[in-house]
Amino acid sequence: MSKIKPAKGSPYARILGVGGYRPIRVVPNEVILETIDSSDEWIRSRSGIATRHWASPEETVAAMSVEASGKALADAGVAPEQIGAVIVSTVSHFKQTPAVATEIAHRIGAVKPAAFDISAGCAGFGYGLTLAKGMVVEGSAEYVLVIGVERLSDLTDLEDRATAFLFGDGAGAVVVGPSAEPAIGPTVWGSEGDKSDTIKQTVPWDEFRTNDTAEKFPAITQEGQAVFRWAVFEMAKVAQQALDAAGITADDLDVFIPHQANMRIIDSMVKTLKLPEHVTVARDVETTGNTSAASIPLAMERLLATGAAKSGDTALVIGFGAGLVYAATVVTLP
Repeated sequence: MSKIKPAKGSPYARILGVGGYRPIRVVPNEVILETIDSSDEWIRSRSGIATRHWASPEETVAAMSVEASGKALADAGVAPEQIGAVIVSTVSHFKQTPAVATEIAHRIGAVKPAAFDISAGCAGFGYGLTLAKGMVVEGSAEYVLVIGVERLSDLTDLEDRATAFLFGDGAGAVVVGPSAEPAIGPTVWGSEGDKSDTIKQTVPWDEFRTNDTAEKFPAITQEGQAVFRWAVFEMAKVAQQALDAAGITADDLDVFIPHQANMRIIDSMVKTLKLPEHVTVARDVETTGNTSAASIPLAMERLLATGAAKSGDTALVIGFGAGLVYAATVVTLP
């Protein structure tokens, strides 16, 4: 018989607070058109994006995360000293080590929390949320800070007509803590590595370092049509599986918060899932662009701040992207 004592966590976990940070600079499509042969109409029709935010040198991955985290902590009514773990999802922090999570934890005033980064692209927030839920239920942390943050302007090829207009910068954070009732459903997550080349960094860091003829800094590139088809058809199935796992139907939903990749993808998923008209759909991509791991918490924060969604609403969240990876779950909004 095992001598290990059972965990003493909470029976359930929930999102207690959310915060977001968008860089001060707003970049309209007209700026993008200075480096690609296109039009505002074409960009809007292809992606639904009108503007995005780009960070200044001072708005680092850590700085944006600290701002978003402070808002999330205040919203949750949780003190920094109560945070037992900090999880950061990002692909745009350029220091391989140490994890930026350790710097963020120190700057917000957390006291010796577990702190680590994860790389799961646009599904990273869902991955972090799932890990946080497990920590709270298992008892290794009472409160967990989950951050999605990106400075994708650093990884954007402004001469690539297929991607130059897509990406933005920002940070979103949530505090996950104990709950007396289920408030974060089972996660449906996975990967399809055979499609990993459809979204990728153009040149590996080591090749860029050793290639004297490299003219461009590494950037993110993607096969747009392949990604679009995968997202629309396969991710709608994953979203439905998350509803099934939570024991609800589309009629029970109040809010749908998909990864803000592209307005056409969002609208197609709404149609495929046959979401009722009463369901509020996040379309933050129009003014924020694709912020990868930050897109879901940023969209969640905006819906709550504007009153488009309210505390206690039932929301389906799904992230999907490079890898190809995905994660979907049903949550109760803070």
